[in-house]
Amino acid sequence: MLHVDPIFVATSAAPPRVVPALLAAGGEAALPPFTVARVLTEARLNSWLTLGILLAAGLYLYGVYRLRLRGDRWPVVRTVCFLGPGLGGIAAVTLSGLGTYDTTVLSVHMVQHMVLSMISPIFLALGAPVTLALRTLSVRPRRRLLAIVHSRIARIYTFPLVAFAIFVVNPFVLYFTDLYRYTLQHEWAHELTHAHFIMTGCVFFWPLLGLDPLPGRWPYPARALLMLLSVPFHTVLGLTIMQSTTLLGGDWYPSLQLSWSDPWNDQVVAGGVLWAGGEFVSVTMLAVLVVQWIKQSEREARRLDRELDRQEARQRAAENAA
Repeated sequence: MLHVDPIFVATSAAPPRVVPALLAAGGEAALPPFTVARVLTEARLNSWLTLGILLAAGLYLYGVYRLRLRGDRWPVVRTVCFLGPGLGGIAAVTLSGLGTYDTTVLSVHMVQHMVLSMISPIFLALGAPVTLALRTLSVRPRRRLLAIVHSRIARIYTFPLVAFAIFVVNPFVLYFTDLYRYTLQHEWAHELTHAHFIMTGCVFFWPLLGLDPLPGRWPYPARALLMLLSVPFHTVLGLTIMQSTTLLGGDWYPSLQLSWSDPWNDQVVAGGVLWAGGEFVSVTMLAVLVVQWIKQSEREARRLDRELDRQEARQRAAENAA
């Protein structure tokens, strides 16, 4: 007769924050090992992020549709960036099996951290959703959106030095205080952390790489310098976690009693994810910024050439008239 472990059934059906109590009740093998296959099979669509992602994707596609109806074009690459690595990246690490294991395996959580705070915000910014909204909204909603974008609060939080400070300080405050354990114990706090990662990444990368008309945007040399300064950040954070003599989250991970996961080894892997992933993404985005800088310089050169041509044409016309 087929035997079904009641602890496994209860664990599979219970919210993530209930899992440790069930494991402590009597089964260290209740939670199956984390594998690539489980990333694909353990999808959960009951998060508030599901609704948010679908709503954002629907509004974006509706804006593109509105533009096409009136004969305007919208770059396909912007749509791909916003819906693919942007919203798709958020969905991949929160609604898949990665989201199922994000409170039981620290290295999985760090993959989430990288995607939500760096990769997805970059591509959301390259999708230029504010520009799309400004081109499709009617007069009154457009004015309201512009008022928000140019408000004092937006100016403060999108000022590059303020955004850089928030981006750098927040992970240290989260991981090296009791706050991280609190987010593991409370579902709402854990979900809020996901939103916070996304917002922090957007605030930092939008003024640097984004295509939307934000106030107080720095020139490209200053942006490149700030991006260069951000490269060592994840190296320092990753090495600090790898060399830490205490476990992040206190006794949370040991209390899960997972025979297939060693919390100390997993923490070393988690630090390595931040170190290697952060450097790769930062250097790649620095290259993207340089490419944007070159293209902007080329556009400015063409504009100056056209202006010189117009001035020469006016001068010749004046000479002929004389």
